[in-house]
Amino acid sequence: MTVSADSPAGAKKFRIDTVEHAAATPDTDLPWAELGLKEDEYNRVVEILGRRPTAAELAMYSVMWSEHCSYKSSKVHLKQFGEKVTEKMKEHLLVGIGENAGVVDIGEGWAVTFKVESHNHPSFVEPYQGAATGVGGIVRDIISMGARPVAVMDPLRFGAIDHPDTARLVHGIVSGIGGYGNSLGLPNIGGEVVFDSVYQGNPLVNALAVGVMRHEDIRLANASGVGNKVVLFGARTGGDGIGGASVLASESFDATKPSKRPAVQVGDPFAEKVLIECCLELFKASVVEGIQDLGAAGISCATSELASNGDGGMHVELTNVLLRDPTLTPGEILMSESQERMMAVVTPENVEAFEAIMDKWNVEYSWLGEVTGTGRLIIDWDGETIVDVDPKTVAHEGPVYHRPFHRPEWQDKVQADAFAGSRPFGAEAIKASILELMASPNMCDKSWVTNQFDRYVQGNTALAMPDDAGVIRVDETTGLGVAISTDANGRYTYLNPYEGARLALAESYRNVATSGATPLAVTDCLNFGSPEDPEVMWQFAEAVRGLADGCQELGIPVTGGNVSLYNQTGGVAIHPTPVVGVLGVFDDVARRTPSGWREDGQAIYLMGVTKDELDGSEFANLHGHLGGQPPAVDLKTEKLLGELLVNASRDGMIDAAHDLSEGGLAAALSEMALRFGVGARIGLDEVCERDGVDLFTMLFSESQSRALVSVARSEEVRFKDMCSARGYAHMRIGVVDTEIEALDFQGRFSLPLSELKEAHEGTLPKHFG
Repeated sequence: MTVSADSPAGAKKFRIDTVEHAAATPDTDLPWAELGLKEDEYNRVVEILGRRPTAAELAMYSVMWSEHCSYKSSKVHLKQFGEKVTEKMKEHLLVGIGENAGVVDIGEGWAVTFKVESHNHPSFVEPYQGAATGVGGIVRDIISMGARPVAVMDPLRFGAIDHPDTARLVHGIVSGIGGYGNSLGLPNIGGEVVFDSVYQGNPLVNALAVGVMRHEDIRLANASGVGNKVVLFGARTGGDGIGGASVLASESFDATKPSKRPAVQVGDPFAEKVLIECCLELFKASVVEGIQDLGAAGISCATSELASNGDGGMHVELTNVLLRDPTLTPGEILMSESQERMMAVVTPENVEAFEAIMDKWNVEYSWLGEVTGTGRLIIDWDGETIVDVDPKTVAHEGPVYHRPFHRPEWQDKVQADAFAGSRPFGAEAIKASILELMASPNMCDKSWVTNQFDRYVQGNTALAMPDDAGVIRVDETTGLGVAISTDANGRYTYLNPYEGARLALAESYRNVATSGATPLAVTDCLNFGSPEDPEVMWQFAEAVRGLADGCQELGIPVTGGNVSLYNQTGGVAIHPTPVVGVLGVFDDVARRTPSGWREDGQAIYLMGVTKDELDGSEFANLHGHLGGQPPAVDLKTEKLLGELLVNASRDGMIDAAHDLSEGGLAAALSEMALRFGVGARIGLDEVCERDGVDLFTMLFSESQSRALVSVARSEEVRFKDMCSARGYAHMRIGVVDTEIEALDFQGRFSLPLSELKEAHEGTLPKHFG
């Protein structure tokens, strides 16, 4: 059939491939390969349907069976997150893996939902919109759970800081994140900024959002109740992002294949802000039965997942979709990833109330169809059926691959290549090395980035970058709040994928505990190369195993997350980069611990033991070395350190705390002094003797399970007794001195804070203006 110019779809005329036509023309060639399907996958679609698919059905299966949507290469490994969860770990878990975002109970009837996802490939193609819509998409996941979004975070990774293309990406991506998040009125409270040449063709743009709600406000996405109405509301559907999930987010870039570069979604943060308030009013009025955001795979995803999660089926008239571009074909409408759209299920008696709320907020909507009892997802175009599928086969019963994997032949050689570079031993050489470290791209001050983000809008931000964790107050009456940190180290994971994932978890856990919050739950964004490469697949399998084992040891569950594969260019993969976000809870955020000291005369204690562990370190990285084994991590020790830090913060023993991670003690001392511009006198001879290491190793080693704290003189005895009672190594290594305006390494050298600040703050402005 043809669509007339005055039809709801618009003016373009084209032949519609109906189910009836598909059954009558089995030999018609369809562009399944161009849409990202493999030949065996296409044949399976034919087998499922008992005929060739229509063009619209092919569009749906292609996007929903993509890596991005179906997790077909990763789900056999990801199931460990569920298999290794104990009943004790589920104690605070209200909604787990499988929904739009996980939800945890934080007490007093409050719940928090949080999740991190990737928008890597779109951000390389179009940095501003790719990053902006990454923020918008993760925020809609939070809205769909019934929560009010309260904060975002962005772990970012770019190529070499001096590469000609890096400035394009940095300016575009940072502006996109700030432009969208600031316009939404959401504080950006943390994240990471890392530079490494391995990310040159594949920057990592991961976005995390957190939302709060009362327990009774939790919503799940499903289409239940025969006769209930299905409605699409928000922005109109356009041609932006068509094929994004199946092509752009699922394959590596290849300049010879223009189909790998489809249009990136275009975001409108002001439309999303209205959508947030509109959805929250719908929830408050109990007008919707289920709701689903439209992100990856667009209407294909929303209809198939709602129907699959429900107890019946769904019948939709696609010509009712409001369009920005009247020339779109039905398949393009189904695949479009236009932003700021939601789909809901509404009972007939609530239709009028729903429309009243839409009209109040001036949000466009279109009634598409209704829930049925057929168990089928049927989509019509101008009265003729173009999709007739079992929604479970689209949304939840796609391909499952047991990809072959094996340990790379080069792994032994790399692990045997321990750092043996020149180590500065003289006082001036060590001083120069600290300045070089703190001016390096990965350790330098990131305020050039974070100053473009509003960190304090809404007035509930208690801590933000550059503190170890972002902290948000949830309840003004009690002070109840949460802390969140995201961490990853691609070099560690390259050297040992299993241990690298555990190290990422340990650092994020430690950052949350350092702020004074009790770690409660995990979200992750697993960024890897091609799953079709057995060596990359081994890295992935090992990292997932390490993270699942680590969560079990620490006693906190993975609540959800994202897998991003095919992060490689020309056959060269990025370092395996499992980004781990940990959420912790405060009884009262007034007791949060900042990462810098301020009070004169306070004692500075180093908690933990330092070993000669420089492999994979920032110092080694600065000297062009990547080899050996990453620092060893003992998660029982990490858990004990976390308990001590939380107790010391809650009981008022410590006024500042900072974890030791990248850059070691040298970085931690520098960052604590620079946080508020207050100096200190430091003596390390005794602790070096205790741990059996020289001054250089003490300063630059990246041994785990360590933290720096400043303790009021009146609390020293209590603090030392607490550590001693738990058998945790601790030693006083200095005292805060507000008069000297330097880090005075007594008997060695003095490092003026002005000199340190100049080195630390000058790097990003030098490269990016």
